[in-house]
Amino acid sequence: YLMKKGGEKQESDLSFEKLCIRIRDDFMRDWEEESGDLKGSLQLQKKAIIGYQNEVSYFKEKIGSLVKEYGVRRTLFPPWYETLADGIYHENWGMAGVAQWFSVAYRDSSSAKIIGERIYFLDGGQMRLMPQRITKERREQLIRAFLLLTPSERLDKDFHEVYLLDGTRITVFGGEMTKEDQDVIIFRRYIIPNYSFEEQAMRGTIPSEAIPLFCAMVETGYNVAFTGAVRTAKTTFLSTWQSYENPKLEGVIVETDPEIPMHILMPEAPIVQLIADNEKLRRISKNLLRSDADYFILAEARDGNALETAVRIAAKGTKRMKITFHCRDPLNFPYDVAWEIVKATGGDMELTAKRVAISFDYIFHFVQLKNKSHKRLSGIYELSVDHLSDQINIKRICAYDFQKNLWKWDYRISPCKQDAGREDNLEGFIRFSRELDFLAKTFPMKDMRKGSKES
Repeated sequence: YLMKKGGEKQESDLSFEKLCIRIRDDFMRDWEEESGDLKGSLQLQKKAIIGYQNEVSYFKEKIGSLVKEYGVRRTLFPPWYETLADGIYHENWGMAGVAQWFSVAYRDSSSAKIIGERIYFLDGGQMRLMPQRITKERREQLIRAFLLLTPSERLDKDFHEVYLLDGTRITVFGGEMTKEDQDVIIFRRYIIPNYSFEEQAMRGTIPSEAIPLFCAMVETGYNVAFTGAVRTAKTTFLSTWQSYENPKLEGVIVETDPEIPMHILMPEAPIVQLIADNEKLRRISKNLLRSDADYFILAEARDGNALETAVRIAAKGTKRMKITFHCRDPLNFPYDVAWEIVKATGGDMELTAKRVAISFDYIFHFVQLKNKSHKRLSGIYELSVDHLSDQINIKRICAYDFQKNLWKWDYRISPCKQDAGREDNLEGFIRFSRELDFLAKTFPMKDMRKGSKES
C-alpha cells in the first residue's frame, strides 16, 4: 500500500516502516542526551496531540530535517497521509491512521471510530471502513497519550473521556467493557453549522414554504423541543433556530458536553455558556432559577435533573426555551420527560407529565431516512393542557408525507397559545397565525389528522 500521493510509484532504499522506527529512535536518543529523561518529550507529545501548533511544527520540522539528512525524501508513504513528514509524525506520536479524519477532506465528518484494529469514518451519513489499520500496541500508546490530557485518570479504568483543543471529544472503552482485542476509541466533534432555514430547506430537511412560519415562531418566543433519535439533525436545527433569535436578549445555554459554540454562532449576543454534568447541574439549578436571563437552552437534555430544571424555569414564565431530547415518538414526549424527572427526583408521574406539557409549546420531531445522510422534519406538534378537562393535548399541525416527499398542514392554535402569543409578541403571533393558515389551505392535512393525540 506504500505509494506516493497521486499514485506515482518510486523506489526507496528505506521502507516507510523502517524510516519511522529510525526517526523515532533518533528523537529518543536526542531527548535522553538533552534532558536525561523523557519528561520533556512527554510534555511535547501532550501539547502536540492536544493540538498546539508550535509543538506539532516542532515534530514535523525536525522530521523534515532528518528526512533530508538521510536522503530519503522519495520514500513511499501510505496514501492517507498528506506528506512523508506528516505520516512519520502520526505513525510515531500523533493520531496514526485516524489523522486523515482531521484533514480538510473530512472536515464535515462528525464522527470516527477505532474498533479493534479497524478504523471507521462517518462519511455521507454512514460509517465507512477505511483501508488503514492500527495495531493493539499503537492503540495502547494512543490511549496513554490521550490520558496525558487528564493526569488524574488511571490507565487501568475501563472508560475514559477527554477533549482536544479543537473541542473533539474522545471516548475510550476497554478492559472488561469490551471483548478481547475489540477495545473502542470514539472521536466526536460538533460541526459548526452555518445553516439558515433556506439552507436547511435546500437539503430537504424542512419545507421551504414554512420558512416565514418558523421565523414568526422564533420572534413570538414559544418554548420549543426538538426531538428524534441520534443523528436526526436535532442539534443542527436548534442551532439554526437559535441563530434567528434576537441578539440583544440575554441567554444561558447549559450543555453536558461543549458541542455548540454559541460565541461563534452568535458572537455579539450576551449568552452565558455553562458545562455541567448531572451532579454539577443539581448544584447550580437554584442559581439558574434565580437568573434574570431572557431564555435558556438545554442542549441534549438527557437526565432528569436537567429536564426538571427546564420545567421549573419554564414554570417561572420564561419564554424562548429550547431543548433537544432523544425521543422516538413525539406523542409520548410529556411522559418520556416525566419518567426521567420522576426517576431522578421523585414525584407523581401524571402530574409531572402535565407540568411538562404546560412548559413547552411546540415539539419539532426529526427522523433519519434510509439514506442516513438525509434528515427530515417529520412533524410539528402543539402541546398544551386543557384546564377544564385536566387532560394533556397534543395536536399535530404539520406532517411529512414520506411517499410524496412533502409536508401537509393543519390550522390549529389552542386558546392558550393564542393568548401567550399575543401577550409575548403580538406582531410575531399575527404573522405566525397568518402563515399557518396559508400553509393549511395550500397543503391541507385532511385525513392525516388521525395521527393527533388529544387525551
